[in-house]
Amino acid sequence: MSKIDEVKRLAHLTKQVFTEFGPKLVAIKGYNYVKRKMSRSRPANKLADVLFINGTTLPHPERFRVDHQMEQLESQGLSCDKVFYEQLDLAMVNRYRCFVFFRTPATDLIREFIPCAKSLNKVVFFDIDDLVIDAKYTELIPYVHTMPPGEKAGYDDGVNRMRETLLLCDHVITTTEALAGELETYVPDVFVNRNVASDELVEHSAAALEAVGRDPDHVVIGYFSGSITHNSDYAMVLPALRQLLDEDAKVRLRIVGILDVPDELKGYGDRVEALDFMDWRKMPTALAGCDIQIAPLTDTIFNQAKSENKWVEGALVKVATAASNLGAFRHEIEDGVTGVLVEPDGWLDALRDLVSHPDKRTAIAEAAYQEVIQHRTTLKTGRSLAEHIRSILPRHIGYVLPTADVSGGVNVILKHVDFLQEQGCHVSIINQVDAGALKTSRRLDPDRYNEVVEHQTMVVCNFDLLIGSLWTTVETVQHYPRKLEGGYFVQNFEVDFLPSGDAERINASAHYATPRLRYLTMSPWCVKWLKELYGQDARLACNGIDLANYPVRERDFTGKVKVLVEGDSRDFNKNVDEAFTVTNGLDPAKFEIGYLSYRHAAKDWYRVDNFFNKVPPEEVGQVYAKYDILLKTSTLESFSYPPLEMMATGGFVVVRPNDGNAEYVEDGVNCLTYTGGDPQTAVAAIERLAAEPKLRETLRNGGLATAARYSWDERKADVLRLYE
Repeated sequence: MSKIDEVKRLAHLTKQVFTEFGPKLVAIKGYNYVKRKMSRSRPANKLADVLFINGTTLPHPERFRVDHQMEQLESQGLSCDKVFYEQLDLAMVNRYRCFVFFRTPATDLIREFIPCAKSLNKVVFFDIDDLVIDAKYTELIPYVHTMPPGEKAGYDDGVNRMRETLLLCDHVITTTEALAGELETYVPDVFVNRNVASDELVEHSAAALEAVGRDPDHVVIGYFSGSITHNSDYAMVLPALRQLLDEDAKVRLRIVGILDVPDELKGYGDRVEALDFMDWRKMPTALAGCDIQIAPLTDTIFNQAKSENKWVEGALVKVATAASNLGAFRHEIEDGVTGVLVEPDGWLDALRDLVSHPDKRTAIAEAAYQEVIQHRTTLKTGRSLAEHIRSILPRHIGYVLPTADVSGGVNVILKHVDFLQEQGCHVSIINQVDAGALKTSRRLDPDRYNEVVEHQTMVVCNFDLLIGSLWTTVETVQHYPRKLEGGYFVQNFEVDFLPSGDAERINASAHYATPRLRYLTMSPWCVKWLKELYGQDARLACNGIDLANYPVRERDFTGKVKVLVEGDSRDFNKNVDEAFTVTNGLDPAKFEIGYLSYRHAAKDWYRVDNFFNKVPPEEVGQVYAKYDILLKTSTLESFSYPPLEMMATGGFVVVRPNDGNAEYVEDGVNCLTYTGGDPQTAVAAIERLAAEPKLRETLRNGGLATAARYSWDERKADVLRLYE
């Protein structure tokens, strides 16, 4: 929408509100709109359950359909936030599990936002409390036909864009059965969550009951409406009100929201009291001074869809309500018990009866009060809404990572996340990278992964399963309160990541003995020591490889033989120094040396012809394919990927045996092994590969066959069983 169109739309809305509600509400609504537009505030960075997107500037609908529903859900343990629709941004997709669009017209951002949320297995609801979603309804409103053509075009555009957002959503929440029946023709899944009283309204109503007394010599009939002079509902009840005023001197009339007292009532002097539109917090005091409240409605499709707010508000201050016998009033009021239901021609008799029988008024008011206090407040009604939302939300699994930087362990976890998301789970990744490293640390693709940085984010959502991925993350899992189950994905004996004598070794060890955690792993070796040393029964799914990322290339060994070293120079378990002791001993005229490191650079004494640093995981295979031989010298790994990755490209491997590669390396079948700590045996293995074509043919065939057995496609079912 252009700025000119926006100005025209606002002018039309202002005129409409002025005509229907008067200057006071125009001022309030205008103030709220300007406040939202000028405010740069957004919801605090949270990882939460539900975000409400409010599409209206009117305070009353927002209060009932956003604030009250948030209170319902929060009282049931679901964390919530809200944002005005013009302050929504695409980054919010990654911070919530569920989105509720209330009366929100479609915009370019919303057209992008909703499909993006769905792609991450998030749930999107539309919430509406009126039939302003189709011209076939709005054309029935008399006021619409009084608009100038340009204004009506703007109004119709807003209606059409509201319907567009509705149709983008898979689920709908609404206020009444009549509304639900109409909305089901657009989106079949519609849930009725009635308007109810907030805890704050209950508080203000209790204070009004305590403070306001009623005059026993008068019977005050209250009509609380935003507009009366342009209200066909009023015309239906006016004759009965005039006759009551004429025949009974004790009857008084209190009208709230009217701009001018109608001519028919001006002759009654101070027996007719007109109060301006007021803040909802003051309304209970004005209502508590009434003996009877009336809620007349003409029988239209719009009125059938209206909620029973007036009855709820009257009941909270023990005022008996007489309401038209249609829609939500008919559904919720027990006639003669919690209120009085009135036919269009029955208003005089109904009001006469209530005026003449104070005991009946008192009994109805008390019964309505008990009904509303017990069954119509946010804290007493949140369960059904929360259960409905929870029944639709997919299973939520969280992973806590120390960093998202490239590593074999992170790549495995992301593959698990891919499988879980393909299955329909919602997966969140909590990245615990510290503030100092954030600028240079890898961030995950937000279109593919739901990642948040912990030190920037308040994590308050619910998890079905929250999993730590390194011992330093497990305490977060242990102490996080909003989880059904905690887990620990063990990928190595992390105690040995630390040198002997480091006090943290004991702390790292202790996390393998944590009670009430689900232990997961990808290595038979880890299964073995978790059971033997800590008594833990771990679920196992062996690792796999994305063969598509590892192009197969023929090596002909003409010219210089290319040898690749992989590993971090500062990680003593990677044992990279030993690798360069080997390669430094090779003839530079015959061997070219490449070095692939995910973090740190080569040391000064390493002989390196080509250095590869922080290569994205999906591009690592291309590096391997450029080289003939991989030299892998790690002493400790739970699952060693590089030898398998080199095999997948048809290349050759010289490897130091360890527990992390024992399950697949076979000396003379798919690789050559060497004696750890004896660099000359590695030099001999490399030179043997360079000199023996038949050996290379055997190892190439064996390596390709091994890689095929480790395809992720073969591992997917085992991975998903870990999370059952």
